[in-house]
Formats: sequence, structure tokens, C-alpha cells
Amino acid sequence: MKQNGFTLAEILITIGIIGVIAAITLPVLIADKRAKELETALKKNASVLQQTISMVMLNDGIEPSPQNLASRELKNKIKPYLNVLKDCGYGTEFASCVPNTGYESNKDAKNTYKTYNKSKNVSYSMLDDGQLLLIDGSLLLIENSNPEFEQVLISVDVNGAAKAPNVWGQDLFTFELTKTGKLMPMGAVGTAYTDDKTYCSTTSSNNINGIGCTYKALTEPDYFKKLPR
Repeated sequence: MKQNGFTLAEILITIGIIGVIAAITLPVLIADKRAKELETALKKNASVLQQTISMVMLNDGIEPSPQNLASRELKNKIKPYLNVLKDCGYGTEFASCVPNTGYESNKDAKNTYKTYNKSKNVSYSMLDDGQLLLIDGSLLLIENSNPEFEQVLISVDVNGAAKAPNVWGQDLFTFELTKTGKLMPMGAVGTAYTDDKTYCSTTSSNNINGIGCTYKALTEPDYFKKLPR
């Protein structure tokens, strides 16, 4: 009697085909999952920051704008309205969550962040006026130095410095606090860094390349699926 069934060769061929399909599809599925996680985390943090700035304005009776904030004042103003796990200092200390490696005392510290195209380490001078690690793992990094500069920025690493990719414009995003007290995603019209060729570019060598990507990340549907490798 003839028995129906698969030969060993047929089984091995089938397993091989399944392996090839898995090798092709799994990286795509993993990349899509990661892209969705980063997108969701950015939108969540954008909402949290908007609410926080609103609470500061409500409590103080005046908008927290560059001209109304003393040097390094913003961190302590927003801290009460956030779920803070750790106050990391300012960023100039070696023990900070992300030390500014431009300081002699921090020269042995790890360089945490890369620019958008990963060609350079970022300029940490934009991240060293206050750092707060939140309970959900997000890390806030503030630029709020001399009021004469009239520039106050809040950057957020949406999955924390302990998780990759640690790249400006990929999981590190920047918002600007304008002169009217409005928090805007960097790259939007009216913010300081709107030139995509310099500040959100796959070819730029600028050491803050990626700082201007936030608006695109919030408004372009496939932004996170097109990140440079």
C-alpha cells in the first residue's frame, strides 16, 4: 500500500523557505514596531510638556518665556508638575544623566547622543541647564542659560538615554519656548531652527543636526519609517 507523506528532502526545503520568509519579514516587523513606539512616545511627551507649561503659567500668572526666566530657572518651575523619578542636576556635572563632555571635568564621560545622520556627537551645550528623568523612562534636557540669549529649549529623549538609538531627530526631540510662552516643536515656522538642509538632514555635518526634526516627526505620517540607518 502506498503511504502519503513528506520526504525528508521536502521537509527540509519547506523549512528553508519558511526561514527565508522569516529573515525577510521579521526585520520589517521589528522596525515597524520600533517606529510606532517612538512615534507614540513623542506624541505623549509633547502633550505632557504642553500641559506642564500651561500649569506653570496658571500658577505664576505669567507665561514662562525666555525674557521671564532667569538662568536655569525652568527646571524647578516645571518639576512639580511632572512625575519625576530622578533630578539629574543640570548636565554640567559628571554625575548628570547626560554629562556635557565639553567640560574638562567631564572629559572622560560617555558621549551619549549622535546627530541625525550619526556623523557626529551632538553639542551638549543645548542640553545642560537642567535634566529630569521621568517615571516612564523619558529624559528631559533643558537649555535655559543667560536670558540675554532669549532661547529656552526643552529636549526629550522619549525612551531614555539607556535605550538606543540616542540620536537627535530619532528618539531625542526638541521643543522651543517662544517669547509669548508658547511651546512649539522645533522646525515649525517661528522656531529657531527651520532649515532642514542643516538641522534635519541625512547629509549635514552640523553638530546640532536633528534639532529641527521635531515638527516633521509630529506631522509626517511615515517619518519614523524613513529614519536614516
